[in-house]
Amino acid sequence: MIRPGADDWRFKLHEIIYETHTPAGKAFDVSLLIAIFASITVVMLDSVASIHQHYGGLFHITEWVFTVLFTIEYILRLICIRRPIKYVISPLGIIDFVALIPSYLSILFIGAQSLLVFRALRLLRVFRIFKLGQFLTEINFLTQALKNSFRKISIFLLTVLTITVILGSIMYLVEQRENGFSNIPESIYWAIVTITTVGYGDISPITPLGKFVASVVMLIGYAIIAVPTGILTHDIAIAASKKKELQEACPSCGREGHESDAMFCKFCGSSLFR
Repeated sequence: MIRPGADDWRFKLHEIIYETHTPAGKAFDVSLLIAIFASITVVMLDSVASIHQHYGGLFHITEWVFTVLFTIEYILRLICIRRPIKYVISPLGIIDFVALIPSYLSILFIGAQSLLVFRALRLLRVFRIFKLGQFLTEINFLTQALKNSFRKISIFLLTVLTITVILGSIMYLVEQRENGFSNIPESIYWAIVTITTVGYGDISPITPLGKFVASVVMLIGYAIIAVPTGILTHDIAIAASKKKELQEACPSCGREGHESDAMFCKFCGSSLFR
C-alpha cells in the first residue's frame, strides 16, 4: 500500500476511499452505500406519476445533489491514485462513470435520468465493505470461468444457431403458410423459441409431420441446455483451484483481486507495497 510521505494527504485519502480496514474507510463506504440506495429510491419513486405530481421538483433537486456528491467522490478516487486511467477503465470505474452520465445526459435528452437506476450496480461494493471475501471470490471464479469458456461457448452458440436455421427451414417446407410458417425467418423464430424451451405458442405446427419435427426440436432443446452448464462448471472448478486472492486495492489503479503472494499489481504492474 502507499506509504505516507510527500503526498501524505493522498495517502490518507486513499486509505479512506479505497480501504476498509480503518474506521474512517468503513464509515465512508457505508455512507456511500446509503447514498446510492437513497438515490435509487428517489429515481424509482419519481417514476410513479401520482408521487411525481406532488414531489417532482423535490426529487429533481435531490437527484442533482446526489449526482454532485457522486461526481466529487469519483474525482477524489482519481486524485488519490497514481494511475487514474487504470481505474477509469476498470470494472468498478466503468460502473461509477455509467452511474454519473445519465444525470448529465438528461440536460440534452429528456428521460435519460431514468437510467440512473444503473447506480444499483454500485451496491456491489457491499461485498468489499463488509469483507464478504467468499462472495468476491465466487465472483472472481465466475469471471475467470466466463473468460476461459468464451471460445467454447461461442462455438456452441454457433452450432445451435446452425441447427435452428436448418430446423426452421425444414418446418417451413413441412407446414403450410396458413399455419403461421409464412416464411423462413418466421420458422427460424419458432425454432429458437422451441429449442430454448420458451414456447410462446404464437406459432405451432398442425400437421403430423410438423408435430414430429417439433418433438425432435424439444428433445434437442433439453439436451443442449446442459452443454454450457458443463463448460462453465468445468472452468469454475479450474478457477477455484487457484490461490486465494487479496481484497486490498492497488494504490496505483485502485483495482483488487491480487494473489496472496503478489508483489506487483497484475493489472497495471505497480508495486502493491510502495
